[in-house]
Amino acid sequence: QVQLVESGGGLVQPGGSLRLSCAASGIRFSISVMGWYRQAPGKQREWVADITSGGTPNYADSVKGRFTISRDNAKNTVYLEMNSLKPEDTGVYYCNAAITVLVRREYWGQGTQVTVSS
Repeated sequence: QVQLVESGGGLVQPGGSLRLSCAASGIRFSISVMGWYRQAPGKQREWVADITSGGTPNYADSVKGRFTISRDNAKNTVYLEMNSLKPEDTGVYYCNAAITVLVRREYWGQGTQVTVSS
């Protein structure tokens, strides 16, 4: 059974920082592309960042220079370090795992709330 469990969300003031974690189980983590998505109230879910199995990160323009994605294959965990947070970063952040072995499969976590407000 695949499980992706996010943690680290919360309430932070503008300009502050948070670190999200996503612990994965039941998947071949080391060969998975791990990503973070977010969904603001009334908006569609959007891609934030991902990191390949080889450790190459990719970022949405809106977070480039402020967010850092990383992974620890020994712990089956992916992280999202978020700095210089803005109110528009508010939303539910979801962890995503994409793995291709003959066919592509995707898995999602339950999400963690991030609120940036003074």
